[in-house]
Amino acid sequence: MATQNGSLECLPKIKFTQLFIDGQFVDALSGKKFETIDPRNEEVIAEIAEGDKDDVDLAVKAARRAFDNGPWPRFPASERRRRMLKFADLINQNVEELAALEAQDAGKIYNLVKLAEIPSAAEKLRYYAGAADKIHGSTLKMSGQFHGYTLLEPVGVVGLIIPWNFPSHMFMMKAAPALAAGCTMVIKPAEQTPLSALFLAHLSKLAGIPDGVLNVVTGYGHSAGAAITSHMDVDKVSFTGSTEVGRLVMQAAATSNLKPVTLELGGKSPFIIFDDVDVDKVADISLSAILYNKGELCVAGSRVFVQEGIYDKFIATVLERLNSWVVGDPFDPNVRQGPQVNKKQYNRILSYIEIGKKEGATLLTGGKPLGNKGYYIEPTIFTDVTDEMTIAREEIFGPVMSIMKFKTVEEAIKRGNASQYGLAAGVMTNDLNIANTVSRSIRAGIVWINCYMVFNDDLPFGGFKMSGFGKDSGMECLHGFLQVKSIAMPIHNSPWL
Repeated sequence: MATQNGSLECLPKIKFTQLFIDGQFVDALSGKKFETIDPRNEEVIAEIAEGDKDDVDLAVKAARRAFDNGPWPRFPASERRRRMLKFADLINQNVEELAALEAQDAGKIYNLVKLAEIPSAAEKLRYYAGAADKIHGSTLKMSGQFHGYTLLEPVGVVGLIIPWNFPSHMFMMKAAPALAAGCTMVIKPAEQTPLSALFLAHLSKLAGIPDGVLNVVTGYGHSAGAAITSHMDVDKVSFTGSTEVGRLVMQAAATSNLKPVTLELGGKSPFIIFDDVDVDKVADISLSAILYNKGELCVAGSRVFVQEGIYDKFIATVLERLNSWVVGDPFDPNVRQGPQVNKKQYNRILSYIEIGKKEGATLLTGGKPLGNKGYYIEPTIFTDVTDEMTIAREEIFGPVMSIMKFKTVEEAIKRGNASQYGLAAGVMTNDLNIANTVSRSIRAGIVWINCYMVFNDDLPFGGFKMSGFGKDSGMECLHGFLQVKSIAMPIHNSPWL
């Protein structure tokens, strides 16, 4: 492992720090602001408007006017598509500034965000723009002299609450299908990473998204987020975050207007390696599965099960790979891992590392902070981990891998499923029968075979068990922002029924 420092010569000026409501940037009604912190150096980047219940109410009213009386749901679908495509083009034109905002605000690797994550956000808009004019119901064969058909209509005003680990990507994962469906929305970005959401709101205005269709309220989850989930005039909520907060979202939805919710929550994903694989290749995949985005990913392959025949070789290979793993400033092109998003997450990860040691796991490498400033943590690997240990059960959301040995296919399946979560899994094998058996037996919303973290706009993503329900991505996500209306009418004097 190595550390390295570096930065862009000139970071972009922070242009947008206010709430975006009804097509305008405005201060919070209370006048309050909160600080967003640079995790590289613990310095204040900017002061951001702190929206609360009153601001959410204004945003919901704007979204309701735009839905009930505005042009967006009434546009021909081809017009929604045209404006969404323009929005996507504007994102591509501003990719460097958006990437810099995320590197500075979230500690994400600048080059990866610039080359992959921001372009992926734009592609989500293009994917759902292409689906906007393909929303249709069915014609039904009814008994008797009646004709029936269904309509797919936009749900209405939706609340979208996005996490801090992939700010722009998750913004578009939720906003793009909602826009295509004809919904209007109030978006609350995570308070840790508000900058890119406000910049995207600005681009939406330039793209011709009508006022009130897309509103962004920055603020805290316990105030602004809670106000969205409990609002009587919000018709649906889509939330990505922790299982703990997901429970609160469901409770608020139930005690308000029984709004439907989509929840993409925590994970503790098994990464199962059988002894017929190429260890060198799988070692690289396993490290990416836990260290990409400094381990701040819900699908992190944190429980690594290695079949006993290659266990020692796998550990030796992973340790060798880590010798060249560089942790440091995310603007440095040689860096593979940046700082954790904030001090709270940094301390949380370090506390889990201490728990792992106290409960008897062997700290193979890492486990310590790096540097004197910023929220950097060494890539950390534990061995001698049992399924009952805290680090094997609870989501850490950091660069911490637990390696465990297994013997049989049946044992791997049983232990892989021994979790309250069911978001993702990885299966590494060259045996087709094993791949089929394990992938169909693991209770997870997505299973990757001989790869990991392969996402696509057409591939539905969402979990089982306490990882939530509903889907992001794919046409299933679009249908989550639509509701089915059935129409029946009599047919008189028809020559056939």
